[in-house]
Amino acid sequence: MLQAITAFVTHLGAALVLLTCFLWIYARVTPYNDFDLIGKGNEAAALTLGGAAIGFTLPLVASIYYTASLQEMCVWALITCGAQLVLFTLMRQHAGAIEQGHKAPAILLSSLAVCVGLLVAVSISH
Repeated sequence: MLQAITAFVTHLGAALVLLTCFLWIYARVTPYNDFDLIGKGNEAAALTLGGAAIGFTLPLVASIYYTASLQEMCVWALITCGAQLVLFTLMRQHAGAIEQGHKAPAILLSSLAVCVGLLVAVSISH
């Protein structure tokens, strides 16, 4: 039982650190201050960052389930981070609208971030 608890705490801790790092990196890549906008009630920024967080977390879940080590989980986290950043870069033309609070491009970007995350997650199992 102690071994299972240790594995749980280790994987959960590593996943939370990786998620925090991803959010920090993602927020630095966007041309606006995500957390400041969210603090001011910008729902579009919240949707976008939330979708990216989910899109990053789904492959982490798959990597914990399908891989054998924390190192593999970290490699998949790097791959997923890269995929999410590429997606944002491709959709960067919507950044101004998101900063202004327009929800339609935020919903699109958030949905695509989850789709990319799902595709990365399912690819880990093969």
